[in-house]
Amino acid sequence: MTKQTREYRSPDGLTWKVLVQLPSHSSAMLVYQHPDGQSSKLDRYAWINSARTTDPRERLLSKDVLDALSDDEIARLFRRSMMVSANRDFVSREI
Repeated sequence: MTKQTREYRSPDGLTWKVLVQLPSHSSAMLVYQHPDGQSSKLDRYAWINSARTTDPRERLLSKDVLDALSDDEIARLFRRSMMVSANRDFVSREI
């Protein structure tokens, strides 16, 4: 099965690949894949809440979620997104 994707161009000129993961009955995770493609540590994610289903056994379809998002909504979610990896450099200190 091929994953449905869209593209988003961020204000700094990077073109991110956008896809939907972990759809449930009321939410899904929107993943912005960094264009370098070498590692997921630069990827970003945001959660989407939806009131489209009323049956908790029913699942949202990734394609439907992605198709329902406008370009403005994808941009807004990108601004609110978080890094997948908190690449922190810890400073060693002597005790």
